[in-house]
Amino acid sequence: MNDSKTNEAVPAAAASPDPDPRPEPPVPPEPGDCCHSGCAYCVDDIYQDALDQYRADLQAWQARHP
Repeated sequence: MNDSKTNEAVPAAAASPDPDPRPEPPVPPEPGDCCHSGCAYCVDDIYQDALDQYRADLQAWQARHP
């Protein structure tokens, strides 16, 4: 018997990750995540801070990738 294995080529893109990937937007909180009790730092505040950072990161990334 002759056992032969199939050689599958691995795409170059799969071999090495992008060194400068496009920023991903933050996941917004679910409607029930805020307890509406007046927390000093609400999940909505955390999301807004993450969204502001994402927008700044995206703008910088777009400047590097015209």
